Amino acid sequence: MIVQRKRLIKAEAEANPYYGKEPRKRSVEELIENGVVIIDKPSGPTSHQVSAWVKEILEIPKAGHGGTLDPSVTGVLPIALQNATKAIGFLHSAGKEYVCVMRLHGNVDEEKIRETCSQFVGKIRQIPPKEAAVKRVEREREIYHLNILEIKGRDVLFIVGCEGGTYIRVLCEDIGKKLGCGAHMHELRRTKSGFFDESSAFTLHDLLDAYIFWKEDGDEEIKNIIRPMEDLLRHLPCIIIRDSAVDAICHGADVAIPGILQVDTGIEKGTTVAIKTLKGEGVAIGKALMNTRQIMEKDTGIAVDVTRVLMKKGTYPPMWKR
Repeated sequence: MIVQRKRLIKAEAEANPYYGKEPRKRSVEELIENGVVIIDKPSGPTSHQVSAWVKEILEIPKAGHGGTLDPSVTGVLPIALQNATKAIGFLHSAGKEYVCVMRLHGNVDEEKIRETCSQFVGKIRQIPPKEAAVKRVEREREIYHLNILEIKGRDVLFIVGCEGGTYIRVLCEDIGKKLGCGAHMHELRRTKSGFFDESSAFTLHDLLDAYIFWKEDGDEEIKNIIRPMEDLLRHLPCIIIRDSAVDAICHGADVAIPGILQVDTGIEKGTTVAIKTLKGEGVAIGKALMNTRQIMEKDTGIAVDVTRVLMKKGTYPPMWKR
């Protein structure tokens, strides 16, 4: 579920034009170092194999995917490139959307199918399947919506929006148990991952062609395929900091109140937040130690415990005392 937030201004300042760069203005080389590609995963390969192919195509040493899809599952698969792999793990918590064909193991009245499926909207409990590489303990997940598109015989086509970490295979099995006939996931396609949807996705062939055209002819069409790393953080509430605070945070400092210029609404203590520059560059990710109101009202104190630094040291000059 995408939360709409407002940006509050705590203090006024201007960005220094001589340091840093707006993410959308990065060169192709810079995007390959700090970018993400949304691959339309085909049926067959594992998510890890798709990541390996992206590394091979772009001739880079490191890439990582955001949210595993089973080999038979198709659809939206974000792949972070090089330095952006530091941020890809935070996409796992973002909401997802899938189109699924659920096959029932017996004949059931259509009205009963619809009524039963509606009972799974909201908070549900799941135990991960045996195939999952996680501990098999019951966990709570939220189903934002579950809309049946078509019922044909024992096949039920539906679209589901859910919290990250929801297993659609288990959802189908649980619906089948509730119906009393049993069911399994027959086909699945991921249509959204956070802010990324099918319109954002490209095939591996698209990426390969664009890379070759850029290498051989300087064609920068590849900029439409490789997105800035910051797009991985769009689902997180944001705190904008002064240019003078950037390098200190890159060296491991936490975010102090005097360094904050703007803050999003909806931040609570413990919320994961993205820390950015006035140009929109991702500096770090951290845990809020104050809520939005406290950040806006206080003049001193530490507002964010930095847990992951994204920006390279020296991108902005040091303006702080050791």
